[in-house]
Amino acid sequence: MAKKVVLITGGAKGIGKGIANYLSAESTVIAADIDEEAGYLLVSENPLIRFKCVDVTNESAVASLIKEISEQFGQLDAVINNAAIADPYNPPLEQLDLYQWQKVLAVNLTAPLIVSKYSLPLLKAAQGAIINIASTRALQSEANTEAYSASKGGIVALSHSMAVSLSPDVSVNCISPGWIDVAGEPLRDIDHQQHVSGRVGHVDDIASMVNYLISDAARFISGQNIVIDGGMTKKMIYQD
Repeated sequence: MAKKVVLITGGAKGIGKGIANYLSAESTVIAADIDEEAGYLLVSENPLIRFKCVDVTNESAVASLIKEISEQFGQLDAVINNAAIADPYNPPLEQLDLYQWQKVLAVNLTAPLIVSKYSLPLLKAAQGAIINIASTRALQSEANTEAYSASKGGIVALSHSMAVSLSPDVSVNCISPGWIDVAGEPLRDIDHQQHVSGRVGHVDDIASMVNYLISDAARFISGQNIVIDGGMTKKMIYQD
């Protein structure tokens, strides 16, 4: 059986990198990222992965990327829309800079639409899958995160809308990660214990679900937002 060809945006770092490494064992993985240095580091660590330096908010650059994939591989079986940024300043609402708001929405919400749009001919031919990576911030918030939360809420809505529009040719689902330790940072006991699962998440918790959702076994799952957060969004937390 021919390998699947999978495109992962934001694939050079964080959760995207973890997904790329996980899927590369059985699929041909193209990791697209604007961070060229991180991309070259990725492929030096894992030569099975192809890296493309692409700004996914640039429509012509995305179109060129998909054309290159088509010419080189002749297929595209899955797209993982993972690229995302947050407002680095987290200002109070009255100080929110409109440029930062628009930049976050451009990367987090508009780019997945652009990448999906240009990937459609190949995905339809493959009866493929789109997985959009959202966040539990689509469901709950910290203060002063309006842009990020709005973009992730938009991704959840975009996912179920696309699922209906593209059925039955392309399956579309969404994953909302909670706290995922992507850097191997030192963690306290309380960091783990506050989770219903008893631990902070691992990148493979997300990657293994992506792997399942792009498989033929998951074709009956459509338009869903799958929350992977160790149960945190199900806890009621009150001040004593």
